[in-house]
Amino acid sequence: MMAEPKKAGPGAGVDAPLLEVADLHVRFRVRDQDVRAVNGLSYTLAEGETVAILGESGSGKSVAAQAVMGILDSPPARITHGSVRLRGEELLGLPERRRRRYRGDRISMIFQDALTALNPVFTVGDQICEMYQVHRGMRRKEAKARAVELMERVRIPSPRERLGDHPHHFSGGMRQRIMIAMALALEPDVLIADEPTTALDVTVQAQIMRLLADLQDELRMGLVLITHDLGVVAGVADRIVVMYAGSVAEQAPAGALYARPAHPYTKGLLASVPRLDRSGERLVPIKGAPPNPAALPPGCPFRPRCPRAEDVCAEERPPLVEVAPGHAAACHFAEEVHGG
Repeated sequence: MMAEPKKAGPGAGVDAPLLEVADLHVRFRVRDQDVRAVNGLSYTLAEGETVAILGESGSGKSVAAQAVMGILDSPPARITHGSVRLRGEELLGLPERRRRRYRGDRISMIFQDALTALNPVFTVGDQICEMYQVHRGMRRKEAKARAVELMERVRIPSPRERLGDHPHHFSGGMRQRIMIAMALALEPDVLIADEPTTALDVTVQAQIMRLLADLQDELRMGLVLITHDLGVVAGVADRIVVMYAGSVAEQAPAGALYARPAHPYTKGLLASVPRLDRSGERLVPIKGAPPNPAALPPGCPFRPRCPRAEDVCAEERPPLVEVAPGHAAACHFAEEVHGG
């Protein structure tokens, strides 16, 4: 099943990253409060690469993904600053009609809850076929044949017979496969997977992640994996961006981040996860709770929870400092944390 070739947009360069998000800021105006949901997020994604965006609930991961997709509700949301480039072409500021052509075709997204993301009134076959009919102008018969192929591709048993079933007839894992099928129908360049294994048991989680990895290898697409689960990230991501209170706390190649984190928040996350090689050790939770995005503390946003905070942390917001090639952290003591 091959989609028609995609053309690079105006301004696209040969050396441009597949996806480049630069200094992205997103605000919400809620009850006379200015909620700073995303505060300067930057990352790049190459063809065939997996970048994981990691952080607690409320860190701004999903909001940033919706901003990249162009599906934020405005108002109350507004992008106040930043750039989102796909193969060198700026997406922010494009007219909605033109931006809509990118969604599904060039960049696609898997949402957290497959049951609510799928329309309960229509069959899964209708929902998959619609992608081909709207974006490719296919007739119903051809779209149906493609839908069967796609369901086979994501390993749904008896796809021809199940085309006429509604979403509630499928298990959670099968619904997630249908969401993946819809997201990959047009073979996008970039796939954003927002908590793709939420509410699934461990065995099904592993199946879904293996399926995504196989399809990514087959299509050579870039994958942005949004999660709070360090276990999901391990062995899947090439690079990791750790977010805290809407900002980048740390970013590094996956192996380097697990081996030698350079931010106290990342160290805290790793210390709070069970490990087979450290059985019998007590887990150490991160004390406190993330700050209110409508009232972020001065200086470092992690300072109220940080075990090694000093006076400078309350006075100055730490810049993102490189501690090794491709490894940077926003901490006044990043080099010491990384070395220790």
